[in-house]
Amino acid sequence: MKKGQKPGILVVDDDAGHRTTLRTVLKSWNYSLSEAEDGRAAVDMAKTTPFDLILMDVRMAIMDGIDALVEIKSYNPAIPIIIMTAYSSVDSAVEAMKAGAYDYLTKPLDFDELKLTIERALEHTRLRDENKSLKDQLRTLSDTKQIVATSQEMKSLLEMVAAIAPSEATVLVTGPSGTGKELIARAIHSNSSRRSGQLVTVNCAALTETLLESELFGHEKGAFTGADRRREGRFVQADKGTLFLDEVGEMSMAMQAKLLRVLQDGEIQRVGGETPVSVDVRIIAATNKDLSQMVAQGGFREDLFYRLNVVNIHVPPLCERTDDIPALAQHFVNLYAEKNRKKIKGFTPQAMDRLLKHAWPGNVRELENMVERAVILSPGEYITEKDLPLNISRTDKQAPQDAAPENAGMDDAGSSLDEIEKSAIVRSLEKAGGNKSEAARLLGITRRTLYNKLEKYGLG
Repeated sequence: MKKGQKPGILVVDDDAGHRTTLRTVLKSWNYSLSEAEDGRAAVDMAKTTPFDLILMDVRMAIMDGIDALVEIKSYNPAIPIIIMTAYSSVDSAVEAMKAGAYDYLTKPLDFDELKLTIERALEHTRLRDENKSLKDQLRTLSDTKQIVATSQEMKSLLEMVAAIAPSEATVLVTGPSGTGKELIARAIHSNSSRRSGQLVTVNCAALTETLLESELFGHEKGAFTGADRRREGRFVQADKGTLFLDEVGEMSMAMQAKLLRVLQDGEIQRVGGETPVSVDVRIIAATNKDLSQMVAQGGFREDLFYRLNVVNIHVPPLCERTDDIPALAQHFVNLYAEKNRKKIKGFTPQAMDRLLKHAWPGNVRELENMVERAVILSPGEYITEKDLPLNISRTDKQAPQDAAPENAGMDDAGSSLDEIEKSAIVRSLEKAGGNKSEAARLLGITRRTLYNKLEKYGLG
């Protein structure tokens, strides 16, 4: 469907009266209509005309709707087909969905439901086509295939990646945990002039100050107990390449000073060493903290902040780019269905509605974890609401009233971000049986970050 053009719908039904009703209704909704009176005619028309959607009856004298659906899908698997029938049957509904129907409606049609279903199907097609178009535009960019970009926010972000990757600028990637900041760093490196060198990653929150210094700069033999040989640090490993400093906001003030010196002089000094070593490294740093606020509060060096924040790329939380959710969820379904050797095609519309309504405090990492779990547990070809965790699948009316305060966060639109985050931490600790390392893993954050948040919310 071209921009500005009416969506083209093919109505297939051997009941002329019903076709007339649908013609009147659909034209009033500003759709372009074509009609066929049996499945065989529908197949022939679909081969020559690129319809945006097909609305097809099941029971027809010449080739029924299921057979016609299978044949059309065999050469055009992308076209959404909505099946309708006066003979409501679970078996025929399952058969239609297995054959690739987008959805299944029963006669007499509820026109509100019909309108909503058509709009969802066409929107799904539009988002899919936009995502494909974006990938085509960015086909010269490597390492972006794992970055699903349907929302305008992510499209703009990838355009920025394409613009800054060839430069030598230091980049600060900001955004909440679980949004995919490391994927952005990999895309920048892979499309830079340094791509023949290494991308070396260091998680600054995972190491103590002493270990981090040794990890970054290396050490001489005998520099400390256990240093039985010289060891090159990550800066030397990343020479002529890129060093990705993840969670740079967790660095101590002393380490910040040492990092600043390297950025200013282009030299490092091994722990226990006296001779400076020149390094040619591009720095990409990432943080889920507000470094400007930390600077104001004295927790981060202002001079280092300006050195790192030459170019800032902010990765928004998933709740601010819900257009990405359907494409991301389908991407993870494809990934984990193949990994677990399961034939799962996607989500039912009802399950997708729940995903779109969820707050996703754990962002893309939480969505990926949820999809992997659902793929493993789902018995059918489509993930249903029953396959989703309770905090995602349960509606507000289903939530126990006496548990409302603890369950407010995931489904309450009125909750603050702090309330949502606190609620997620409490639930993760309960799920992990009080094990903080496991709770941090479930949340997609480090133990240090979890301890900071426990202290913040008085949960320690």
